[in-house]
Amino acid sequence: MKTLFTALIILVFVHILPAQSKIKWMNMNEALSAQKENPKKIFMDVYTDWCGPCKLLDKNTFSNDDVATYINENFYPVKFNAEGTEEITYKDFKYTNPNHDPDRKGRNSQHFLAHALKINAYPSMVFFNESGDLIQPVPGYHTPKQLELFLKLVATDAYKEVTTSEAWKKYQDNFVSTFKE
Repeated sequence: MKTLFTALIILVFVHILPAQSKIKWMNMNEALSAQKENPKKIFMDVYTDWCGPCKLLDKNTFSNDDVATYINENFYPVKFNAEGTEEITYKDFKYTNPNHDPDRKGRNSQHFLAHALKINAYPSMVFFNESGDLIQPVPGYHTPKQLELFLKLVATDAYKEVTTSEAWKKYQDNFVSTFKE
């Protein structure tokens, strides 16, 4: 009887509690390599270790099931420390961070790839097309619903049609969110 009761409790929790989706992060070299096998857009989260809003983005936005599922299905998700030491080969050039000081606390030197992408705010999210070409960086913290607007704009290729401020306003006005906060 006790075993039946325990099994029943477990079954109830399995059906009541939603499955927690997690973003399957990779590094930029892995994503670029994966694109060669299966072309897909890249979504890059550009962060730093000291950035408070970056940590909130991880906690509040990237942990959202709708966000995680959508990113995993439509993009190669890349986590990139803009002050890290990762060596990245992008567009036949090797990007590094030779001025990084491992003993420094807080802000450090910017990685050359972050500089090349013109990242000037953390967090920033950067979109690349299926060929690895830069589409657009989007700076700042975004809630799941705010990020959804950009994710779907890029994933559906609607960004190709949104070329004026009027078109952007129309896209925003007509956008219907489906993500839960």
